[in-house]
Amino acid sequence: MTDMIAATVLLFLIMDPLGNLPIFISVLKHLEPSRRRVVLMRELLIALIIMLLFLFTGENILAFLNLRTEIVSISGGIILFLIAIKMIFSSPADNTSKLAIGEEPFLVPLAIPLVAGPSILAALMLLAHQYANSLYYVLIALFIAWGISSAILLMSNIFLRFLGNKGVNALERLMGLILVMLSIQMCLDGFRAYLQQ
Repeated sequence: MTDMIAATVLLFLIMDPLGNLPIFISVLKHLEPSRRRVVLMRELLIALIIMLLFLFTGENILAFLNLRTEIVSISGGIILFLIAIKMIFSSPADNTSKLAIGEEPFLVPLAIPLVAGPSILAALMLLAHQYANSLYYVLIALFIAWGISSAILLMSNIFLRFLGNKGVNALERLMGLILVMLSIQMCLDGFRAYLQQ
């Protein structure tokens, strides 16, 4: 149970729905409100399918590459640390979208890389390797993290109105700080396992 909660928190922090709020709003603001919700749900479902594919094929990919658990843990911790640093020290320039004005997004940039980005896919591969014998924990954690993230993104206007841009930025930095601690713990676990062998 503790492992599932830890995996849920980790996946939710990497998905970073609060940090993605302004980008989602700017990309979808030119669409009609009814169409906006349909497009958003479609992109979230596409992202979920991609994440599920990586979750269930991640163990095979790591086995094919002949990667040891501790090495995957250390490298995953380093990647998450870099993501967390970017969350803490993000600037408005980082939140710009390359999508043309009035164009309806499909797959890019909302599903990939904002929801199902390289960081979450790497984390899923790592979790699939760590919990190969109890993969359903990670599956439940993924559904919970995706569900909470989807709810936040679907209620983006309410969150932005309630928190404001400064509040959203402050929460994203707080999430980044938590992710820094989780990434360091992941690295330390990997080093400990490596030294024991």
